[in-house]
Amino acid sequence: MANSAEGAPAPHGPALREAKLALRRERLAARDALPEATRAAAAAAIVARLAALPSFAAARCVLLTLPYRSEWDTRELVRIAIAAGKTVAIPRVDTAARMLEARAIVDPDVDAEPGFRGIPEPRAGRPRIEPAAIDWVLVPGVAFDAAGRRLGYGGGYYDRLLPLVPPSTPRIAGAFDLQIVPRVPAAPHDLTVDAVVSESRAILIPR
Repeated sequence: MANSAEGAPAPHGPALREAKLALRRERLAARDALPEATRAAAAAAIVARLAALPSFAAARCVLLTLPYRSEWDTRELVRIAIAAGKTVAIPRVDTAARMLEARAIVDPDVDAEPGFRGIPEPRAGRPRIEPAAIDWVLVPGVAFDAAGRRLGYGGGYYDRLLPLVPPSTPRIAGAFDLQIVPRVPAAPHDLTVDAVVSESRAILIPR
């Protein structure tokens, strides 16, 4: 296993980069291997757990994602949020600035299109949402641990976006059980999440 156990010294420098790369490859391969029926059932359970969170119920403007490749299907959570009257923002990549823009959608089947690297994102004409208005964030990732450490896809987009949202905004990850590992290799400055919600449990991480 590429990640070290909790309590063991964390890698740094080139060793940290290699550990992240190895864990990313391993967990993506495991996720890709999930049977479609298993993935669908797990996604439904993740959605139910996320929708039941008090922080989600209280949120007025949520930043969600749309599913890409073997990620769990977030579209039902998007529909639940829209039906509840929340403003739903989805990230759109600004390749020139290497930043994410939050843009509002009202119908994920109409307002989104394949974008950067084929990832579904809002169409260019959708209204922009300022990060300061966002009061709940669904944070995607490849792997997470019980301390809230996150392994992303390597582009650093959420590391640049999350500092722009209010400090009180909950950062919540949804993930398959197999994406929760004993320890994610991370540097001290890497951002963490406040909770990791899978098909079988919700791990709440005190700030």
